[in-house]
Amino acid sequence: MSRAMRCGVALVSTLALATACDANSDNGSDAGSGPTYTIGLANQQESVTFPAAIAQGVKDEAAKRGIRVVDLDSQGDQARQASQVQDLIAQQVDAILLVPLSPGPAQALVDRAAAAEIPIATVHGYAGADRKVEDPYPKLAFVLDENEAGAGGIAGDMALRALPDGGKVAIVLGAAGFVENTTRVTQFEEKLAGAGAGRYSVVASQPGDWTKEKGQAACQNMLAANPDLGLVYALSDDMAVGCAAAVRAAGSSAKIIGVGGSRGGIEAIRAGDVYGTVCYKPYTEGVMAVQMMHDVLTGKLTGPPKTTFYDTPGITAENASACTPEW
Repeated sequence: MSRAMRCGVALVSTLALATACDANSDNGSDAGSGPTYTIGLANQQESVTFPAAIAQGVKDEAAKRGIRVVDLDSQGDQARQASQVQDLIAQQVDAILLVPLSPGPAQALVDRAAAAEIPIATVHGYAGADRKVEDPYPKLAFVLDENEAGAGGIAGDMALRALPDGGKVAIVLGAAGFVENTTRVTQFEEKLAGAGAGRYSVVASQPGDWTKEKGQAACQNMLAANPDLGLVYALSDDMAVGCAAAVRAAGSSAKIIGVGGSRGGIEAIRAGDVYGTVCYKPYTEGVMAVQMMHDVLTGKLTGPPKTTFYDTPGITAENASACTPEW
């Protein structure tokens, strides 16, 4: 929910991998005379704009600090991400930033790094299928994330303003298996329920697989079955923009709320096609991740892991200038 250029990686050997992906070597930056660290970035899928923006933030901040980055892209494949974390461990990087595909498998990857005594932190996600993001897996150095549950609550508040008299609501989910399908929805539905029994009813939900095209298809289907929809909550801006096209084609007056603060989302809000979004900042998140991991490596950040959420305000046409898109 992302943009940066991923360095091409040829997995010929561990040495070749390190050479190909040494994207940010010490190049006379303001790093000073301290030690040079190597941080591995095990990313989700850099063909998607959100994780690509995280990667760019990581690389830019690392370059300023004279930190070398090994940037590996799992291309959305869990087995590939597991293999790449093992590669980073074999290279004996100083630390790992993991952008996990799923909390359950991520725990095993954290265990591997911890066993090798390599600090590892999760960014834009967390580890442990049975844990809450606010309760970090103890082998992590830290968790840096969006407050996904809180974002759902923010979207819910916007929904109450967009549809003050109540009505029918539909939800465009992401791809199957993503924890955001729950975390971004729970507080949204709680906000609707709290407005009074029967005022709002969620009558449909379909996956949009995080893309504009599939978001549009999901909305077309739900509008065909429920032409009197009052509002659609899409779990990403890309899907919200796709849904806006479906709403126009159907001649519907349904309001649309997304999540992400993307360029496309903010442009659609300014154009009046989307009512609102929640402003995420993936580039800033990448910068913060390097700053925090540097503090871990230099002994400034110690103790049990904690979760850090950055600010994610709700955005409508009234305050669109408050969200500078980062993806």
